[in-house]
Amino acid sequence: MPLSMNRDVFITCAVTGAGDTTGRSPHVPVTPKQIAESAIDAAKAGAAVVHCHVRDPETGAASRRLDLYREVTDRIRAAEIDVVLNLTAGMGGDLVFGSVEAPFPVNAAGTDMAGATERVAHVTDCLPEICTLDCGTMNFSLGDYVMTNTPSMLREMARQMTALGVRPEIEAFDTGHLWFARQLAEEGLIEDPVLIQLCMGIPWGAPDDLNTYLAMVNNVPAGWTFSAFSIGRNALAYPAAAVLAGGNVRVGLEDNLYAGKGQLATNAQLVEKAATVVTNMGARIIGPAEVREKLKLVKR
Repeated sequence: MPLSMNRDVFITCAVTGAGDTTGRSPHVPVTPKQIAESAIDAAKAGAAVVHCHVRDPETGAASRRLDLYREVTDRIRAAEIDVVLNLTAGMGGDLVFGSVEAPFPVNAAGTDMAGATERVAHVTDCLPEICTLDCGTMNFSLGDYVMTNTPSMLREMARQMTALGVRPEIEAFDTGHLWFARQLAEEGLIEDPVLIQLCMGIPWGAPDDLNTYLAMVNNVPAGWTFSAFSIGRNALAYPAAAVLAGGNVRVGLEDNLYAGKGQLATNAQLVEKAATVVTNMGARIIGPAEVREKLKLVKR
């Protein structure tokens, strides 16, 4: 697709994620109440979309419990400020092998494998406007963890999401994931307007250097809507890169804990910093109503 600066930008805030970050910052929300309140604060700061995981309130570990998703959903929908709700559907594909000499049996403590219907059960129950679809398998970070998403699994999850009237947000960690997203669209399993999230700098997917980023952007078909983010030290530079390449912005504590060197941030502060970048570039920040119109979302 041709590169052209986006003049009408929406900001997504990834509120908490599933990573082991709760011990690294007091601002990472854990309970449903904390997650919802942080999402609402992000919306007040300018986020049109909030992307939510849930965590076990006792341990802070990532969870797939339906009651936690329901509480987060209800609290956000009851808020006085409007925001587009985006729930993760990335859980349930975690495969942790045993040792390099004895990969089986797998590590039961870290492995969480579920069928397609179970992986989208909270989407069926809560009916968010958007849910994520990690569009491929990859070695993830360190150790023996593999994020597992087979073509058959992705086809079935996409079919169920589309049947529910929930817009899948394709999470692309490498160019092959965009290739398969095009295949899903050709098969009619995801519908226009297609929404893409370019996930940069996550080991061992696409690195976040600009050459690789532009290769990812150039693999997004014309007419599709994309956002982009990077994790860690480059997270606060990526709003500018995203907008310049024609995309939208994602920030949040799932991706980055800091507002500056040694300065732990809240979600609202990260959204405010991104909003400043966007407006200083001469672009306009659009709100949830315009996002719904652009992406043909169903508000519930």
